[in-house]
Amino acid sequence: MAEAAKTNTYEAMFLLGQTATQENEHGVALAKAVVERHGGKILVIKKWDERKLHYEIKGQKRGTYVITYFKAPANAITPLEREVKLSSDFLRMMVIRADHLNEAEMNAVEPQPIVKEERPSFDRPPFGFGGDGGDRGGRGDRPSFGGGGDRGDRAGDRGDRPFRPRGRDDFHPADAGMSEKQ
Repeated sequence: MAEAAKTNTYEAMFLLGQTATQENEHGVALAKAVVERHGGKILVIKKWDERKLHYEIKGQKRGTYVITYFKAPANAITPLEREVKLSSDFLRMMVIRADHLNEAEMNAVEPQPIVKEERPSFDRPPFGFGGDGGDRGGRGDRPSFGGGGDRGDRAGDRGDRPFRPRGRDDFHPADAGMSEKQ
């Protein structure tokens, strides 16, 4: 005798591209259809928000989020995720277990506002410090040993190193005792 598959409660966040959500409730209908096609029973479904994406996904710069709470057999999630990955309407999808939530908590979920934190200019690190990839700092914090910056004066006396003649093909006027202007 076949045992019935255990059903769990899941929360799924769908990210749909602009082409899939040009009509008002088309994104909600797409998410509902894909869940129901895999044996899920919708508890709560909401169009959350349309936002600018942090980076392009499948060539899309904006996306619409649809949040869904549903009951489904545990073995239905993998085919559901596979269908979403293969679909051109969906950009991304994330499914997690939501057995700990009741229906009132599911209905109360709302999108969080985007808060852009702007720091005053005196609080920002100078160029060369921080998140721009440079960890050495600006040129002002290093000692100068002549015209060559931190490497010293390269044109003058090398002092600590013996003279090393250049290769046979590398003629330089300083090797012949001439100035460069002659």
